[in-house]
Amino acid sequence: MAMTNQKSKIFNLKSLVPDRQTFTRSFRMAAWLGWQIESNWTDPFLFAIYSIIKPLSGAAILVVMYSIVSGGNFESPIFPYIYLGNAFYMYVGQVMTGISWAIIDDREHYKTLKYMYMAPIHMPTYLMGRGVARFIVASISVLITILFGVAFLHIQIDLAAVNWGLFFLSLFIGVIMLAMMGLILAGITLMLANHVWFIGDATAGALYLFSGAIFPLDVLPAFLRPIGFIMPITYWLELLRRSLVGSVAQAFPTLAGFSNAQLLYILIGLTIVFGVLSAVVFHWCEFRARERGMLDMVTNY
Repeated sequence: MAMTNQKSKIFNLKSLVPDRQTFTRSFRMAAWLGWQIESNWTDPFLFAIYSIIKPLSGAAILVVMYSIVSGGNFESPIFPYIYLGNAFYMYVGQVMTGISWAIIDDREHYKTLKYMYMAPIHMPTYLMGRGVARFIVASISVLITILFGVAFLHIQIDLAAVNWGLFFLSLFIGVIMLAMMGLILAGITLMLANHVWFIGDATAGALYLFSGAIFPLDVLPAFLRPIGFIMPITYWLELLRRSLVGSVAQAFPTLAGFSNAQLLYILIGLTIVFGVLSAVVFHWCEFRARERGMLDMVTNY
């Protein structure tokens, strides 16, 4: 009976939602800690240089690849499509991977994860707070990449024609969606104590192909396209493109039949689905990790 009652806690919904004081304390502390970790590895000048060079290097690789494939046809509408998709995809690597990486950082590097569970904090809220610093860094990278494209690669963005309401609403929902996906990865990371460094990057790399970030889903084989259609990142990137360069983004066939409102409803629906899934998956993985004594188990055991 005791074991049954203990296992029933896996789906105890009260433990999934913290009270306001616990939520505020966990999120604020984690956001501050995350920024200290992300920005304190070097002096501010070198950090600023790194923040500029890194996104520009990634954009340069894409530009060179596109130039070779297209013969330098930068006037084609496909170029802003893939350039903006690649720019905003930086959020996926930073936010989603960053939240799951916090588990590895605290358990493998600082060896403090078990103490985090003894502290009066809500762990999922703490992990999402750790993702705030990654979101700030990603925002800087995305802004630099887009400004570089407008200034030197003739990406046409008419600020007066931008749908700012759709842009910020889509960005906000998308960041929440990425945080939920990151929480799922964090739960899986808790269950794998040996050499789990690759999980976040591997997932982000796979979704890069199936989210329409650099090419329309119609390019994929027919049996692989459903993967892209069930991923909320696909609709999120499309909404961001449409809000900035609507006439160009809507010219591509994959999601051309959907209106902005329909895409937004799909994104919200999938975000809710992944939100519920992330809460259940993380709570279950956390329970199993406690049972197996994996909260302080590092790779070199």
